[in-house]
Amino acid sequence: MTLDVVKPADDPQIGNLATPINSSPFTKALINNLPAYRAGLSAQRRGLEIGMAHGYLLFGPFAFTSQFRNSAVSDIVGLIEAVILVVILTICLSLYGGVGVQKPIATITTPNPPESLSTSEGWSEFAGSFLVGGIGGAAFAYIVYEIVKSGVFETFGNLL
Repeated sequence: MTLDVVKPADDPQIGNLATPINSSPFTKALINNLPAYRAGLSAQRRGLEIGMAHGYLLFGPFAFTSQFRNSAVSDIVGLIEAVILVVILTICLSLYGGVGVQKPIATITTPNPPESLSTSEGWSEFAGSFLVGGIGGAAFAYIVYEIVKSGVFETFGNLL
């Protein structure tokens, strides 16, 4: 008796294979609730959410692992480097959208890909919102870090 764990989803020559990981209800729910695939979002909203997450998460590695990590300017360097990387990523998104976008491919995990990212205009809106969200996310992470570093919460702890 053989157990077929990996099966072709539709046409086996396309390479869209159903595995226990990508065809599980948990994986489908997780992937389809990410901003890139969530139903009902505009391209601008998708770009803003994804940009905020990327900007926020890029600040920490740049602030704590750059060559300025032990200096007084490590936090501002982390902010500047995160913003620079968000700008580079936005340029890449714009280039991708400018070369002629095809309709997104439906897979096992994402059976209904967003239609808003099937046009150059949609990618342009996505990239612009990604830039705004990415810079805002990095700035927010910087502000949170500065507040925590200044010890404001310790002052509130003493009042309680």
